[in-house]
Amino acid sequence: MPTATTNLTDLRLSDLAPTFVQSEIRAMNVACSAVNGINMAQGVCDTDPPHPVVESAIEAIRNGFNIYTRLDGITSLREALAHKFASFNKLTVDPEREILVTSGATGAMYCTLQALLNPGDECLIFEPFYGYHILTLRSQRLKPVTVPLVGANYALDIEALRAAVTPKTRAIILNTPANPSGKVFTLAELEQLADFAMEHDLFVFTDEMYEYFLYEGAEHLSIAALPGMKDRTITISGFSKTFSVTGWRLGYLTGSTKWLPAIGNFHDLTYICAPAPLQHGAATGLLQLPASFYTDMAAEYQAKRDLVCAALTRAGLTPSVPNGAYYILADATRIPGADAKQKARRLLADTGIAAVAGSAFFGTNTDGTNRGDNLLRFCYAKKDAELEEACRRLDDYQV
Repeated sequence: MPTATTNLTDLRLSDLAPTFVQSEIRAMNVACSAVNGINMAQGVCDTDPPHPVVESAIEAIRNGFNIYTRLDGITSLREALAHKFASFNKLTVDPEREILVTSGATGAMYCTLQALLNPGDECLIFEPFYGYHILTLRSQRLKPVTVPLVGANYALDIEALRAAVTPKTRAIILNTPANPSGKVFTLAELEQLADFAMEHDLFVFTDEMYEYFLYEGAEHLSIAALPGMKDRTITISGFSKTFSVTGWRLGYLTGSTKWLPAIGNFHDLTYICAPAPLQHGAATGLLQLPASFYTDMAAEYQAKRDLVCAALTRAGLTPSVPNGAYYILADATRIPGADAKQKARRLLADTGIAAVAGSAFFGTNTDGTNRGDNLLRFCYAKKDAELEEACRRLDDYQV
């Protein structure tokens, strides 16, 4: 019989593992839970889901829709998505060949990168960025190259984009409306990006999760709908935010039949399929909820935005008012602390309100500085009573 041994000399973590630490968003979520605070750090979206969506998922469970689906999702959901893409995104897509229902938009991005890029490839990503995009790239041994957006409105700087491209550049990640800034890319900016992608023969992976969260006349535009862009764009979105079901992990993507089989194969390998009964709930939402659901939701979230922005202003934490999504970047200069992480923890200790350090959304400069070190991100996807209590605490906040 082999002799048991405790010698672990040849066992070790992967080369990647030591470089990954808990995201600042997750860290603040844990810290907030420890003090039973108001969590404005994580985009959990704890408002109530639409009743038909929930009831349809429950009914699907009771009716036995609890086994694997096709790897690309149930027919009714893919057909409903094709209609949504045509009416809202101005994209004509084939529900049988150009739509993949995924285990969250994160799963959609992960499998897209696996299918279309190789280790060592570079991907351009705009700053401020969503940290999970950066980490997902790194987890697949891809190189994120950040391109700063400029000014108070986070405008596209096409010259900065040109300066960032190299022979290894294969793709651009676009997030509009954007987390954390609320930036909504304009038609003129998207046209510049489209021309750039075609000039350099790049993929565009576009995360449009917050496409219905638009304020004061802002318009969501899908870059895939622009001339010449459909075949090089993977358009990713999901139901987490729109239907307030972040825990369901249900997303989707559309792209050319050149790419969808490979992306679908990786999704099958990793997840098998998206949760079956929850797909039925999402299909019901798309088919039954009226157009007013989406406009009313945008109006509701604009009111939440205005409430929180006013309180931040009164507290001396001047906000950058977003045009979309449901996050606010606010100036935290007045809060004591050497950097944004310390400021976030000081605010939590003083008020019981959790925000995320702005440095989590910016790269560190060569001199060690970070554009986000005097910023905090606040999420206002909360029920009104909790937002009102947060605003009361901000009004009472004294340093």
